[in-house]
Amino acid sequence: MRGWTDLTGIFVIGIVLGLGALGCTRGAPPAPEGVDATVAPLPGPVTTLSGTTDAGPAAKPETSLDAGSAPPAAAASAVDAGDPGSLPQTRDRPEASSPALDERAAALWDAIVHDDADRGMAFFFPVTAYEQVKAIAYPASDWRRRLVAAYKRDIHALHERLGSKAESAKLVRLDVPNERARWVEPNEESNKLGYWRVYGTRIVYEVDGKERALDVTSLISWRGEWYVVHLTGFK
Repeated sequence: MRGWTDLTGIFVIGIVLGLGALGCTRGAPPAPEGVDATVAPLPGPVTTLSGTTDAGPAAKPETSLDAGSAPPAAAASAVDAGDPGSLPQTRDRPEASSPALDERAAALWDAIVHDDADRGMAFFFPVTAYEQVKAIAYPASDWRRRLVAAYKRDIHALHERLGSKAESAKLVRLDVPNERARWVEPNEESNKLGYWRVYGTRIVYEVDGKERALDVTSLISWRGEWYVVHLTGFK
């Protein structure tokens, strides 16, 4: 009888332990000692063999462009707006008027009115483009020491020409004689790349109800846009 009693007791203990384990699996696991279960971090999602988790499908990794892939149009546009000279030349003929050209002309006018050449640099031929165009030694130095220096002197001289009327003068338009523009072939002007060039552009402004004009000696193109390279004369 004692043997049977011992077996019965062991069987009962096993049932109790099994029920206890089942209760633990159905409820929240006991928090470690000293940790509040209400603020303890949740466990991460469980990854399955199919690559998904109990929180949903696995996210696709971000992809980057291959070295030979063309950049998205938006990215190319941003680069072109920030530094057009970092991109290759095109044979596109510039328009006589466009929103971008009007903005650059307004920047030059602002520079003349305030006698601040730095405000007008947006309309000046970019140094990065000049480095691509000119077949000379140290083009960046030539751009800075000769062309930009002359541009700044010309802006100051035009401001002096406006005199006391500078603050009241209003920009009316930029007249570009596009019918006179011609394509300059490589090697014509110490250049290794071609560009469109036009002489005789005028900055038309108004003072006391009358229109007047300032002459711009030479514009040349980069990627289908006009830029100043000589403002007053050739220096």
